[in-house]
Amino acid sequence: MQSALLLPLLAVGTILELPASAAGLADRPQLHVKKAMNSGMSACVSEGNLVLGLGSPAPPIKVENWLRGQPLASFQPGRVYIVDFWATSCAPCVAALFPLAELQEKYKDRGVEVVGLAIYERAATVDEARSKLDAWLTDKVPNLNYRMGFDCSGEMHKLWMERSYTATIPTLFVVDRDGHIAFIGSLKQLDDILPKILNGAWRTSDKAKAADAERIVKGERLLKLMRALEAGDWAKALSVVEEALAAMPDSLNYRMLHADLLLHKLRDLQSGLQVMRQFVRDAIDKHSEEWMGEALHQLFNPANDNSHFPRAERLEMGKELSEHILALNPPQRGDGLKHLTYPAVAQFCYESGNKDRAIELVEAALKSLDSSEQVPVERKQHDISLLVQALANYKGEKACHGAVRAAPQDRFPKASN
Repeated sequence: MQSALLLPLLAVGTILELPASAAGLADRPQLHVKKAMNSGMSACVSEGNLVLGLGSPAPPIKVENWLRGQPLASFQPGRVYIVDFWATSCAPCVAALFPLAELQEKYKDRGVEVVGLAIYERAATVDEARSKLDAWLTDKVPNLNYRMGFDCSGEMHKLWMERSYTATIPTLFVVDRDGHIAFIGSLKQLDDILPKILNGAWRTSDKAKAADAERIVKGERLLKLMRALEAGDWAKALSVVEEALAAMPDSLNYRMLHADLLLHKLRDLQSGLQVMRQFVRDAIDKHSEEWMGEALHQLFNPANDNSHFPRAERLEMGKELSEHILALNPPQRGDGLKHLTYPAVAQFCYESGNKDRAIELVEAALKSLDSSEQVPVERKQHDISLLVQALANYKGEKACHGAVRAAPQDRFPKASN
């Protein structure tokens, strides 16, 4: 379900800053939200620091510690550096470590160096964050073949992420042989572009310039959206989302946020229902469990007040989506990432009066989460807590799963008879 902490994020991976009010994201196990960016991005640009993009001189590397490999004091002429901004709490970031290690091995004889920068680790103290990261690397990637820097000062974020209008991780910056930026984007994009960078055909091409211009436009749009959401300016946020959808009609993240803003923030039922109906229809037509799961979450997120939503139509939409999800990923099938879509299906079952089925689906989601190696430990613990809470609410009694325990919430709605 998650591609890029996010995330979304509204592109791929983890969104570095998005208010918990946005689309109920704080309650969604499939998208990790991380507070790491501040509102100084535009100030950073307006105070004389040019936007960091294609052809810009690469900022310096300023980190507090190098946990793997020799320290990198500066970019050496004649070498190409792939700088990866990532975090252990971001599943797509973790998944990218191994392909990056393979890329390092494949291109090492052509002067390519991968540099990992973990600048979003969270802990009570800097020392604790550094120690946790060091232990994580020892456990998960003991034979890492490239440098790994650690920084909690925020300096690298300002120098690289803010100046480039980048709000999601993992993000890769490629520094060309002359110390200038040749690419900013994802590992998937880099697969095709890196050979062109190495032979000198990319940075001056019209395609590269157009791609970077588009990246900056998207970054500015996302920044405007984040500010509007932070301020609770739902009308402004809606305007930005609709502008984005005009350019990217198949963006799942913007489709989700569009429905949420209309239905749950602005409570514009007339427009919201129209958008939601189309969202459901498109999700089913795409035969995409991810799309259907997100549509169902919009309808059955227990954190939302749906009292204004016509109950019969909401349940009918939920029934259709749930049936398609379970057909694509049936309970009897052992594989499949059930923890991503089953919680929403379970909530539909509970609200429609089938508590036993809801409990069964939550238990299947917990089993799926236990066995998943794709979910970072911190994310897994959070999601297990949400599922155990749902289990307690559905059962009407205390529930436990391993060391996690929960009691029913007093205000949780009763199931229909």
